[in-house]
Amino acid sequence: QDKKERDYFANEVVPIYRSILKNVPPLDQLNRTGGLYPFRQTDDETGILSVYNKALHITDFKQTINEEGKPIPLLSYTFDADKIQRQWFGEEEGENEPNKIVTIDNILSPQALKRVRQILLESTVWYQTKMPLKFGGYAGSYIDDGLYDRLLLALAFELHKALPRIMTGHPLKYLWAYKYDSEYTGINTHADQAAVNVNLWITPDDANLDPNSGGLVIFTAKPPADWDFSSYNTDTDRVMEELLKPTNFANVTVPYRENRAVIFDSALFHHSDKFSFKGGYKNRRINLTILYGDMQRATTSSTQQSSNTKSEL
Repeated sequence: QDKKERDYFANEVVPIYRSILKNVPPLDQLNRTGGLYPFRQTDDETGILSVYNKALHITDFKQTINEEGKPIPLLSYTFDADKIQRQWFGEEEGENEPNKIVTIDNILSPQALKRVRQILLESTVWYQTKMPLKFGGYAGSYIDDGLYDRLLLALAFELHKALPRIMTGHPLKYLWAYKYDSEYTGINTHADQAAVNVNLWITPDDANLDPNSGGLVIFTAKPPADWDFSSYNTDTDRVMEELLKPTNFANVTVPYRENRAVIFDSALFHHSDKFSFKGGYKNRRINLTILYGDMQRATTSSTQQSSNTKSEL
């Protein structure tokens, strides 16, 4: 930030938000709006509409080079593409079928991690707010609505190029980031409309108060061929009862680690694991999600899945 921008934030933006925050009631008084605070006339007069959901600051990493003018390696030197792809296809010793759930530690180089974290902490392009009482309470930023720093795009394409056996036929489809408040629960059970999901965690480990949790729960079930988007992405009770319960909720749970990524079949149902992070803006849990290709659903209908489950009991 230059001095002019710093002064603008310090003298105009921050005072407006501090004034508005004094008007926000406790969460239990916001049931009608699912936990969101509806702005009032007095808030408008304070100037909130001039700063809220505005791209007041965006990072500008036009070139992925360091101070010496050399290209910044985005993936860590420990990134083992061959091993990742063998794990994905179940080709490691003792495996006999595809896993399609792979954990990658230290996925980014230190320089890339630092810059990605800077992008996600500093950019004011977090335009979507998920209702705490309905969707888990988190803010979202998307590639088609402000989150398009060149570094993030370069990372998406570099991952695609590094994993050809997994990514062939699955071009980049979408990219987003979510930022969570530890007072709430995170993302509910859902499946994403893509073939490959890369879920990357950015916040430093010292912000995580429970290293055994805070990550992702990935179930082994997929949406049936005859379910529409609303059925498998918003009707959590039905998903639990008709699809997950018959599998005894079989899942892979991956704990949170800084600079850890989980790459998995995006059609598999998943949700945020319970998490507890320190208070303060810089300690918020942040994940970057990159989606590739089109969803590969279960090949059977819900009726066939139910019939198969009964025959196994």
